[in-house]
Amino acid sequence: MGVQEVCGIRRILVLHNRYQQPGGEDAVFEAEKALLESKGHEVIPCALHNRALESMPRRRQAAVTVWNGEAYQNFRALIREKRPQVVHIHNTFPLASPAVIHAAKAEKLPVVMTLHNYRLLCVNALFFRQGRVCEDCLGHLPWRGVVHGCYRDSRAASAVVAGMLTFHRLLGTWDMVDRYIVLTEFSRQKFIRAGFPPEKLVVKPNFVHPDPGVGAGKGGYALFVGRLSPEKGVGTLLKAWESLGGRVPLKIVGDGPLAQEVSLTTQRIQGVEWLGRKDLEEVYALMGDAAFLVFPSEWYEGFPRVIAEAFAKGLPILVTAVGSQGSIIDDGRTGLLFCPGDPEDLAAKVEWLLAHPRDLARMRQEARAEYEAKYTAERNYQMLMEIYQQAIDNHRKGR
Repeated sequence: MGVQEVCGIRRILVLHNRYQQPGGEDAVFEAEKALLESKGHEVIPCALHNRALESMPRRRQAAVTVWNGEAYQNFRALIREKRPQVVHIHNTFPLASPAVIHAAKAEKLPVVMTLHNYRLLCVNALFFRQGRVCEDCLGHLPWRGVVHGCYRDSRAASAVVAGMLTFHRLLGTWDMVDRYIVLTEFSRQKFIRAGFPPEKLVVKPNFVHPDPGVGAGKGGYALFVGRLSPEKGVGTLLKAWESLGGRVPLKIVGDGPLAQEVSLTTQRIQGVEWLGRKDLEEVYALMGDAAFLVFPSEWYEGFPRVIAEAFAKGLPILVTAVGSQGSIIDDGRTGLLFCPGDPEDLAAKVEWLLAHPRDLARMRQEARAEYEAKYTAERNYQMLMEIYQQAIDNHRKGR
């Protein structure tokens, strides 16, 4: 008898508010949906897309961010039609609004919510401002985020987000969620510091499915895969490779606001190649041949899928010793840690790997073992079912 039969969780309504640009949350949403369906569950997807905001006047955009009455009514109607056993919300910002949580509770259903970022604690969801980590609003009403214009460099837009957060904190919306999924223990501790009940915060990392298989790492190059933006540490990466003087090739995969700068810089730095955006299969092929992955991000990441994907390919990672990503890597076993924003330290760690090929080979084996122990679909499914059952039990107790 399957886990879903034991728990009686056959029908799950999953809501996701898609951003203008595809992001990691979209991939997690699709991966979990496919996993649940492969296990025999009926998944009822409810996907809103923020492109609908483009046709709205500014005042209307602000209003629906705080409370979208239409989304509330539509979500209640969908629940009454489909009668799921549990509602799983991935993202409500901004179009769905937290009103959908109220809709689910009005229909007397347990609610699970995945916290992919720090939106409920920080106006820009990143804990990152002016090139550095910022926790000014952690545990406080987010008025400092308005003063600094943290959301889209706009005080007006920041005021809307801060108003949404404050309104729903006072309304008790966040208390209505039966279980929160956080991606790492680091993230869990931030939400506990902000006042969220520890018993409602459950760690479940992202996963990789299907298994892409182990690579041989015969290409002899380093690899970066990610968004080309300041918080991702792209500037640190380029400065480090400039100082390395071509001793190890670097391939950069991704696109973003720093794309033009990366394109110009790579033309003058020996051994650095920008490949632009690549599909997943192409990324897996590059990972399979790479010697190691570089992850120089300087903000508090959630749980980057690229780390789990690298582990699946048996790829060690050089990662910044900050936030969640610093806690995912076991320094010296599955990769190496370096100081965020420090190109000299990054270059030194690269040179260490080049000088210790046996250690690098051992790290490849350990990286793959880490995937098999923690980030497979089967392990993730077991954790997800346990969380759903906890949410159902909590809802029944009326907590």
